[in-house]
Amino acid sequence: MIKHYANWVIRWRYFIILATLVLVAVLGSGMRLLIFDTDYRVLFSEDNPQLAAFEELQNTYTKSDNVLFILAPKEGKIFTPQTLEAVEWLTNEAWQVPYSIRVDSISNFQHTYADGDDLVVKDLITEAKSLSAEELARVKEIALKEPLLVNKLISPTAYVTGINIIVQLPGLHPETEVPEVAAFVRDLANQVSSRYPHLTVHLTGIVMFNNTFPESTLGDMTTFVPAMFLVIIVLLGLLLRSFSGTFTTVLIIFLSIIVTMGIAGWLGITLTPPSATAPTIILTLAIADSVHFLVTMLYEMRVRNKWEAIIESLRLNFQPIFLTSLTTAIGFLSLNASDVPPFRDLGNIVAIGVTIAFILSVSFLPAMMAVLPVRTKPRSTLHPMERFGEFVVAKRRVLMWGMASIIVFLLILIPRNELNDVFANYFDESFDFRRATDFATENLTGLYDINYSINAGESQGITDPIFLRKLANFAQWYQQQPEVIHVTTITDVFKRLNKNMHGDDQSYYRLPERRDLAAQYLLLYEMSLPYGLDINNQINIDKSATRLTVILKTISTNEMLALEKRAQQWLQKNGFMPVAGASTAMMFTHIGSRNLPRMLIGTTFALVLISVILIIALRSFKYGLISLIPNLLPAGMAFGLWGFFVGQVGLGLSVVMGMTLGIVVDYSIHFLSKYLRAYREQKLSSTEAVLYAFKTVGMALWITTLVLVAGFAVLSLSPFQLNADMGLMTAITIALALIVDFLFLPPLLMLLEKNKAR
Repeated sequence: MIKHYANWVIRWRYFIILATLVLVAVLGSGMRLLIFDTDYRVLFSEDNPQLAAFEELQNTYTKSDNVLFILAPKEGKIFTPQTLEAVEWLTNEAWQVPYSIRVDSISNFQHTYADGDDLVVKDLITEAKSLSAEELARVKEIALKEPLLVNKLISPTAYVTGINIIVQLPGLHPETEVPEVAAFVRDLANQVSSRYPHLTVHLTGIVMFNNTFPESTLGDMTTFVPAMFLVIIVLLGLLLRSFSGTFTTVLIIFLSIIVTMGIAGWLGITLTPPSATAPTIILTLAIADSVHFLVTMLYEMRVRNKWEAIIESLRLNFQPIFLTSLTTAIGFLSLNASDVPPFRDLGNIVAIGVTIAFILSVSFLPAMMAVLPVRTKPRSTLHPMERFGEFVVAKRRVLMWGMASIIVFLLILIPRNELNDVFANYFDESFDFRRATDFATENLTGLYDINYSINAGESQGITDPIFLRKLANFAQWYQQQPEVIHVTTITDVFKRLNKNMHGDDQSYYRLPERRDLAAQYLLLYEMSLPYGLDINNQINIDKSATRLTVILKTISTNEMLALEKRAQQWLQKNGFMPVAGASTAMMFTHIGSRNLPRMLIGTTFALVLISVILIIALRSFKYGLISLIPNLLPAGMAFGLWGFFVGQVGLGLSVVMGMTLGIVVDYSIHFLSKYLRAYREQKLSSTEAVLYAFKTVGMALWITTLVLVAGFAVLSLSPFQLNADMGLMTAITIALALIVDFLFLPPLLMLLEKNKAR
């Protein structure tokens, strides 16, 4: 049947080539519909409890997506007329940032003081350029004593200061809103640097974090993807030694990517940093099918004419190529079990790409090779893989137990890995955002935070002195934790107001002792605040709850979870209603621990399905079970190796097993199919069957591995850590898969068959 199909392909070769190009043009036109979503929320599924808690907090209080300007004077002093003028100017200009709803700085901080029986509320700094030395000293003293400013908008040593801009993105055009804000604030930063050359300006915040996602993807697409193409083309040319074969393989790669991304566009799939790596992965996977066909065809052309070699190559490789494409697609489809929607999109896109690559490899590729001139040189010496096969046969006992020892050693190391992540470090130091965030954490404030909506249990309950004391105790407990930089709580406002209403007597800097006084102070304060600087970011509408915000150093997920656990224990012990901490940091903290179990379920299901397929395809329950060994071991060994050298497993690695499962099955399928062909059809002994498998498929597996490892190794150079870790671990897993299939599987087969003569 395959021979009839191969003859049909050769006969209709020109029609197949033309029809393929037309279909590529039609399907690929869907690429124009692709959009890129820059919102970090796309990493979280709709049923994610941490996302739900964060959205509820955002809906109750003011949004917290922000841009933080950090100004660092070169002389190291904030309280100079020139620097304070810059702060004042930037504070006013920041209101023009698209979608901004609030701007906070030391200049517009609403300072309160008593004037007789009146409460005065006004900007802390006005007309900074004209301030005298005495006025500068007074402003500095006030700012450095204010809990709401120190370690949030000004450093304790008055070395740096911040201007925080809260933005509320409409979400109608996610692909343009964040870049619009980023472009505006960068231009504003350039204006500050131009007007005030003595200042160094840094930009961080959640909006800039969002914007770095598409920038990292664009950087990968303009640098690493072309580099990967170049590496692959060079390797293919050197290893295949056939211009026609290399040219056609590269053409299939391009066509596979164009069609796949076009279909993704037609399906309405939104690109994100993880899913945008799909073309890179398809690029590497599309090669495997072509290499197997070409290596066999070029080998057969030494004893046949070209058309006969094409027919024989299709006959020998159609089923293995189909099975490897099917199992690879299943492996990537297992990513649909992920709790991270972009990983689901990645799995679906790559599964489509693998399918397209298979179709092109068994139709367009042989048609092209039938048309293009192909030359081969006769090989008089022994095939390199035959020599390697003889080495494996001769040393099978040593290899068997030596590899078994290495495998066991690496598997033992798996528990050294711990699930951990630092989302602020998703981008390396080549990004402005990462450098600015590191600078902010070291000198002013942090990107990490935890928010609590503390409920008083009744309307107007936040003015209850008992509730306020408990809230202040909770804030004080947090301030004593080593991971904490700053705590924002309404109790600091009440203390300041109580002092103001007692003639600014410092001894009254404490919480009001009567509920009616606290309510009056709060009402008077609210009525005195200007538009845009109200305290709705701290209290809800009916004043039954208040937000407490904890700003943290850059810490790992394990440290964050441990801190949150201690906080929950404190709340429970001190009689508070249960309330979970919510923030962007908390969402990223839980995503890895939520994703890994789901991926294990998805990978297990894919493994069972692949095993059933292999048992049917190999027509043997025994060999189907044997295939599990080289299919499972590479990922386990890779994680053991990772545990020895790194020990930290983040979000990017949680999908590697599902991704690589289908790829490593490629090796075992091709090797076992050739082994069984010799063992069953040609009645060779297991030793001779192993030699036959090395001779017929060894070179193809070797070339495929080199290309795949090179491709994913280039991806590992990405400055985006999720992609880099994923690429590096995938490259390691693929390399280990070849080692297992070359050095462990053949000795195992010979041991099980005991080299029986056939």
